[in-house]
Amino acid sequence: MSDELKMPSHVAIILDGNGRWAKAKGMPRNYGHVQGAKTVESICEEAYRMGIKYLTVYAFSTENWNRPKEEVDALMKLLRNYMKTCLKTAEKNRMCVRVLGEKSRLDEDIRTRIEELEEATKHNDGLHFQIAINYGGRDELVRAMRRIVSEVKEGSLSEADLDEACISDHLDTAGIPEPDLLIRTCNEQRISNFLLWQLAYTEFYFTPVAWPDFTKEELVKAVEAYNHRDRRYGLIKE
Repeated sequence: MSDELKMPSHVAIILDGNGRWAKAKGMPRNYGHVQGAKTVESICEEAYRMGIKYLTVYAFSTENWNRPKEEVDALMKLLRNYMKTCLKTAEKNRMCVRVLGEKSRLDEDIRTRIEELEEATKHNDGLHFQIAINYGGRDELVRAMRRIVSEVKEGSLSEADLDEACISDHLDTAGIPEPDLLIRTCNEQRISNFLLWQLAYTEFYFTPVAWPDFTKEELVKAVEAYNHRDRRYGLIKE
């Protein structure tokens, strides 16, 4: 299959539909989040087997804090458990893990686990896996601008140095190629403040399938759709 299709180097996914999926089954929303976390693990393995080098998932947005406290607390508990699972998966598959987003609002124990996970996997040469937690595209740009302004004031950066590459280097995704393909599940067709700068030339793929039901076959469908796109940059075909 991978010999027949051109694989996107970097796939980004907005994980949508966990709560609706659970509700349709008569289960609490948190059940959907638990199943969604299992889907993340399986899709990481399948993506790497297919030849995808970078996978970025939108796990928890800056706006998600507005959800009911019970659901937020359950998501944080799930995140704590997932950090442990992710470390084991990374060791097995040599996965390099990086967390995007503003980490200061997260509890100290979660921040510690993130640091340990990133440090333990930073030299791995398998799938580069990015998890966006407490992430918002606008917030990321504001934080980047603040760092740039600070460096200009300090004298380590001049106004003449400010260009697109400079901005990219100050984002959470510095050093990571921009996504070739964005997938959003559960039939929502918007980007919801995700990777606003990085998605400038990305192909979008929307599917009615809820995230807990997203399988390797669904990922293949998305890549097949990507292969049928006429990829152009400034009127130059890729």
